[in-house]
Amino acid sequence: MTVAIRLDQVFKYYNQVPVVHNLSFEIGAGEMFGLLGPNGAGKSTTIRMLITLTEPSQGRIEVAGYDVQKSPEGVKRSIGVVLQQVSVDGDLTVWENMEFHGRMHHIRNPQRQHLISQWLDYVGLTERRDSVVKTLSGGMKRRLQIARALLHEPQILFLDEPTVGLDPQNRRRLWEVIRDLNRQGMTILLTTHYMDEVEFLCDRIGIMDEGKLIELGTLAQFRAKYGEGLAVRQVEDRLQSQFFPTLQAAKDYLAQASDQTGLMVRPSNLEDIFVELTGHQLD
Repeated sequence: MTVAIRLDQVFKYYNQVPVVHNLSFEIGAGEMFGLLGPNGAGKSTTIRMLITLTEPSQGRIEVAGYDVQKSPEGVKRSIGVVLQQVSVDGDLTVWENMEFHGRMHHIRNPQRQHLISQWLDYVGLTERRDSVVKTLSGGMKRRLQIARALLHEPQILFLDEPTVGLDPQNRRRLWEVIRDLNRQGMTILLTTHYMDEVEFLCDRIGIMDEGKLIELGTLAQFRAKYGEGLAVRQVEDRLQSQFFPTLQAAKDYLAQASDQTGLMVRPSNLEDIFVELTGHQLD
């Protein structure tokens, strides 16, 4: 497997407190990887180190074959970044935003004009090329951010909460764009608070808590490890849950329970496992 991203015993300290603690994992080229964690888990700091905005205090990070500390310019040429905050210029047109980004990456004409047209068409914004960005909907602005991030043809795309605040229709539209990019071979690292997004899009998942990577694998591996069936009981204002190796085992438990009041069984999902591991809901 060709490695697109490698972290080896990475630490990040703020005021001598480790915000990221001994982080080691790899992401393969062409992989769709989801990085999850409750607020304060260290995932944002991890992303900032990967995209060269923050230097690691200790350890080694390679992105697209470049050391982030020794060759940050090589990393920047190889990655595209879509941040949670809308970062396009609202007073410029769609085309002007793309043009500015292309010039910043020293893409010469006529290639620059060709790439702008190509990526605006890809995200469905060709007809809005002359629209001022502040007149666009939230979904259109997010698609523009993705088009801009792809303009210099990066190997790796970082998506930080790409669908936050979008309505279900626009979320699904972006999912299809993201999946298509991955099918074309692009390596994508996604952070999100939407569990259904991770289940739908990601090949593998890493879960962080308190600066550490506490679980790594596929959803199927997680369910095999923690349980494929779940029994849930409503107790006053709280839910109590119990994992079972299989859904049938959970059903057998329900059938044999002397008190079935407020008790139900169902297949386990990623959110169940996340809560079990961290004690937190993603919000």
